[in-house]
Amino acid sequence: MRQSIAAALFVAAIGVAGTVSASAQGMLLDYAADRVIQKYQGSTCEQLKAMKGEPPTLKEKEALEFLHNDQQARLAFIDKIAAPVANKMFDCGMFP
Repeated sequence: MRQSIAAALFVAAIGVAGTVSASAQGMLLDYAADRVIQKYQGSTCEQLKAMKGEPPTLKEKEALEFLHNDQQARLAFIDKIAAPVANKMFDCGMFP
């Protein structure tokens, strides 16, 4: 799950790294969140389980660092993806 989120967030991190308006930042985060949701909804359980074991790329690490440093962006992103991603993970037996 972490890799999928991070990959989508990298797009957002690039855009908001500079001086981007709050509106544009929100649009980028919405886009990244929509991509993560689509990835989870469009992937089979086997695909998601296979992705879980992969180490994050450098770009994914940068995206995660961005979220660690921007609490508002992180909250908005997680609020949007939490239910669809958690439901898919539950359906795939990926919750402990």
